[in-house]
Amino acid sequence: MAWYQYYEHTEPREVKGGIKAKSQRGAFGTTWWGERWEEVLKGFNLSNRLPRAKRYARKGQVLSIEVEEGAVAAEVQGSRADPYEVTIRLRPYDEAEWDKLIEAFRHQPYFAAALLAGEMPPEVEDVVERAGLDLFPEREADLETDCTCPDWSNPCKHIAAVYLLLAEEFDRDPFLLFRLRGLRQGALMDRIGGDVAADDLYGAVETPPSHATLPKQLGKFPLWRAEEPLIDALEPIYEAASVAGVELFEAEESFPDADE
Repeated sequence: MAWYQYYEHTEPREVKGGIKAKSQRGAFGTTWWGERWEEVLKGFNLSNRLPRAKRYARKGQVLSIEVEEGAVAAEVQGSRADPYEVTIRLRPYDEAEWDKLIEAFRHQPYFAAALLAGEMPPEVEDVVERAGLDLFPEREADLETDCTCPDWSNPCKHIAAVYLLLAEEFDRDPFLLFRLRGLRQGALMDRIGGDVAADDLYGAVETPPSHATLPKQLGKFPLWRAEEPLIDALEPIYEAASVAGVELFEAEESFPDADE
């Protein structure tokens, strides 16, 4: 971050087409992993910068966010003509750590199946911790942050605004957390499902612990006008279909083949 002896607070320039937070009050993250990410920011000593960061995130002052392996790059429009460049880095797992974590995932068939279906089970953090790793930054030192603004504080309001918007982005796609740790979703799925035996995943047929997994991957339906969210409306249908499918499978298993 650039260093200046004196930093004067000024209002940011108005932006058109910036990224506006869905949350206009209260928390930004709504899923357990989005909330968990946001909790980390609250532990930083941001004093009066956090309220301003929330205003930046909600007004659309963040122009762009790119999540890559190990780093987030963003542009935030402040009071100057040129946007400030923000970087947030989280230490990627090395190859040995990924091997250990993938093995831990694959030793739990339900867990592997949930990840392969695009679901993020609540137990994921426990599995990561048992592998001796942290999924989320546990302390300020776990994050390397930088901004080209003249504010001496790190994280500044521009960094914090990006961090808050990431909570919403993680709500939409929790696998971005793994990308920040160095592995994209496709590569993660390939490694989890690589040579897992079919019997390990499908030997015991049970109704899934989470229903409507495919619609959930699509996110919130944009033009849904009913009082009940679309996913909530679909879940009982998917659950009934799952139960019927298991009953049909078990019924077929109980009948001998015609040749016998």
